[in-house]
Amino acid sequence: MKVLLVDDEKKARETIFNILEIYCPEVEVIAEAASAKEAIEAIENHKPDLVFLDINMPGGNGFEVLHHFPTIDFKIIFITAYEQYALQALKLSALDYLLKPINADELAAAVKRASIVIEKDNFNKKIQTLLVNTDILKAEYKRIVLKTNETIHIVPIQDIIRCESERNYTTFFLINGKKIVMSNTLKEYEELLSSYRFFRIHNSHLINMDYILSYEKKEGGYFVMKDNSRIPVTAGKKDLLLSLIEKF
Repeated sequence: MKVLLVDDEKKARETIFNILEIYCPEVEVIAEAASAKEAIEAIENHKPDLVFLDINMPGGNGFEVLHHFPTIDFKIIFITAYEQYALQALKLSALDYLLKPINADELAAAVKRASIVIEKDNFNKKIQTLLVNTDILKAEYKRIVLKTNETIHIVPIQDIIRCESERNYTTFFLINGKKIVMSNTLKEYEELLSSYRFFRIHNSHLINMDYILSYEKKEGGYFVMKDNSRIPVTAGKKDLLLSLIEKF
C-alpha cells in the first residue's frame, strides 16, 4: 500500500514512519504533509491507498480535508490526542483511529485491518456519517453506524427508541418498527449513547428518555416506551431516572 502521513508535528510523522518501516514492510510512505492544505494537494498528486490523518492541525482539521473530496477512494487511519468530541464521532461512525502517543502494536494492527479489501460504497457511508457527526450545525442529527454481516446501517440517533441485550448481542428498536441485531454488548452502546439522553435502567435495557410514555408503579415498577414495550427498572436507578424526567 502507498501511504501518506498527515500530521503537523514532525516528530509524530517520524514516529509513524519508523514504526511502519519496522512492523509493516508491505507499505511504502510516498509523501508527508503538515497541514490540511498540504494534505489535499498530496492526496490529489500522489493518489495514496492509505492516509494517516491527524485530526487537529493549524489552518484546518482532518475532517475539513475529507470535506474536500466528494468520494473517498483511499483508506484512512485517524490520529488524535484524547479529545472527547472527536473520539465520539469516530466511534459512532465505526472508523479506525489511533491515540497519541502512538503505540507500535496498535498501529500495526490498524494497518492490517486497512489492508483488508472493503467495499468502497460502505466505506464512503462511514465517512459521510463521520462528517455529519462532526458538523456542529447538524449536532441534533447525529448518526451511528451499525454494521452487521449483511448490511451497514446508518441510523439517526434520535430514531432509536431503546436497546435490549441478550448475552453478547444487542437489539436496536427503531421508531419505524425496525429491529437491528448487533453482535456487541450493551455496555459498548451505553458508552456511545449516554451523551444523547440514553439511560441504562436495567442490566438488559438502555432507553432513549425522549420516548418514555409513562412510569407504572405496579409489578415492581416499569417504564412504558413509545413502542408500547414495558421496560423494568433496577431499584437503584429508578429514583435517579425519575428525577431526570422531572427536569425535562
